[in-house]
Amino acid sequence: MNDTVLKLNVVKCLIENFGVVQTERFISLMIKEPFDYTVWQRDLYKDMTVEELFAAASAWKETNKEVS
Repeated sequence: MNDTVLKLNVVKCLIENFGVVQTERFISLMIKEPFDYTVWQRDLYKDMTVEELFAAASAWKETNKEVS
């Protein structure tokens, strides 16, 4: 998947889940604030074991088959 297709798919996903207004708000926030995805992800999952993270990802995939 190239970068353009990835961006289009992400925006489509955001719009489907949050609506146009919240998607625009999110994009605006991402542009305004410096954002380090690696640090954010590390903090987001810091209290989860690998097993818990895998179980959560597997459960999400099972309930979102049309997205994955």
